[in-house]
Amino acid sequence: MSNRKEWPESGLDVAALRAGEWQQPPFDLFIVKIHERCNLACTYCYMYEMADQSWLGRPMAMAGETIDALARRISEHVDAHDLKTIYVVLHGGEPLLAGPDMIDHFVRTVRGAVEDRAEVRFKMQTNGLLLDERMLDVLLAHDVRIGVSLDGGMKENDRSRKYRNGRGSYSDVARAMELLGSGRFRRSFSGFLCAIDLRNDPIECYEALAEFSPPAIDFMLPHANWTTPPPRAESGSSPAPYADWLIRIYEYWRKNPDKPKVRFFQNIFRLSLGGPSTVEYIGLSPVRLVVIDTDGSLQQADSLKSTFPGAPETGLNVFEHSFDTALDHPAVIARQIGVSGLSATCQACAISDVCGGGHYTHRYRSGSGFLNPSVYCADLMRLVTHIQQDMRRELLADREASDA
Repeated sequence: MSNRKEWPESGLDVAALRAGEWQQPPFDLFIVKIHERCNLACTYCYMYEMADQSWLGRPMAMAGETIDALARRISEHVDAHDLKTIYVVLHGGEPLLAGPDMIDHFVRTVRGAVEDRAEVRFKMQTNGLLLDERMLDVLLAHDVRIGVSLDGGMKENDRSRKYRNGRGSYSDVARAMELLGSGRFRRSFSGFLCAIDLRNDPIECYEALAEFSPPAIDFMLPHANWTTPPPRAESGSSPAPYADWLIRIYEYWRKNPDKPKVRFFQNIFRLSLGGPSTVEYIGLSPVRLVVIDTDGSLQQADSLKSTFPGAPETGLNVFEHSFDTALDHPAVIARQIGVSGLSATCQACAISDVCGGGHYTHRYRSGSGFLNPSVYCADLMRLVTHIQQDMRRELLADREASDA
């Protein structure tokens, strides 16, 4: 557990919040690291290539007794909060390294612990390399939805998503996608997660992903912060290069609405119309996730590993602590209190209800903690404003057409 005295560990009055009218939501999203290692060496990986290196001291895979303890804690949380639906994400490292037998055991154990009281919806985020017919049979049998990490076509993907020997991974993922994307396995495919690289042409990247007809695409801003800034284009470029990159895709998609939807854009639409966010990187919807590592430790979002060593740690574990205990952590509460958890700059901003301060991880600055705007503030402002202006133009055109 981090002993840094930065916000929110220092400066957030948890007692006052609990004494007031604020009602804390429980966890309903459990991200489980069933395997700690990976068969790729992606250059931007927050788990292996950034500040926190705690993976070196954790078990390679989750042990049976840890799975049993986790299932009991999930069941306890379901009962304590009368949850009717929960989400469990198989994560890593690379979760497929756990193998089909262990995955089958894990899903059966967790579902068996709560299935008479709550529905369990399983998801997986994977690099896809080990998706063969046997593995897909297990995942299909348990209705596990599969998200695949892929950064575009061969040229785009293989810049960063490489094996340890330097060989690119695209060809192997593409072969796996031929199996996942067709026939009886198709309904398991939930979409792509793509890390933005400004060196890649956005339209070429989007089109390469669209060739696999994914249900949706998530474009991810690189995990960075004010202390460790994101990669930028050459000197003299736009002050909002990530927005420019995404806007090119947005404009292309608007002209080609049959192409796959982009979750980033869909959430800006939804938030602009007063709805909730379905992702953690934008909006003010309370974050209801907790991470469980292979040793049973309870952690905050593991993207925090990109900020400083120990950032995700809570000092808790499934053997000794309930999930309700983790709800008491200031950093969990900070992501559940809406606009009150934003910096003064963000609270005064006209798009704060849509932007939500951006991804919590991207707000970090050494010395002040997470009480800052996102390091991508200029990009988020430009992207949200562009999409909202487009929405207004379309609404006005519809009104004029109805009045004609």
